[in-house]
Amino acid sequence: MRTNRLEAFSDGVMAILITIMVLELKPPHDPTPSSLTQMWPTFFAYVLSFVIIAIYWVNHHHLIHLVQKVDSIILWANMNLLFWISLIPWVTVYLGDNHALPFPVALYAAVSAAGAISFFLLRASIARHHHEPEFKRLNKRMARKNLIAILVYLAAIAAVFIYVPLALILIALPALMYFLPERAVEKVLHGE
Repeated sequence: MRTNRLEAFSDGVMAILITIMVLELKPPHDPTPSSLTQMWPTFFAYVLSFVIIAIYWVNHHHLIHLVQKVDSIILWANMNLLFWISLIPWVTVYLGDNHALPFPVALYAAVSAAGAISFFLLRASIARHHHEPEFKRLNKRMARKNLIAILVYLAAIAAVFIYVPLALILIALPALMYFLPERAVEKVLHGE
């Protein structure tokens, strides 16, 4: 299989997930500004999830360009990642409908942690085919960043039972880390 099929399938899944999320964003029946302010938990959950899926898409795009050979391990690692990302719309609705109560926030953080672990596994499965020194340095930096994100999500699960706003901040923190993909990926791809 060529990498463009893997990337196209993943792009389609992520586009569908973003579409599903916006369909769950229901406008209030009361046409007043106060009715919109009562929707803040739902809208916050939607924005957070949209940004997270967008960041996954951007970073996945860069990561897939490092694939030299698509094998069954990469295919299943990618499917595992897509499975966990596909749960984001569901936990988004659960989080928004329950106004960021501790258990829904913990569940959101758990799905986020599983997604981060899946991204780690996909990166590692791609790295098996690379032996160049530049790539090994890049892979080490990317692995460290992946592990930090996983630890932050796990800390959010623990923090939710102490202080929910802290857990929400921790959930958003990896999005800041991954907002811009690794520039070194492009350097490795272009042999700079």
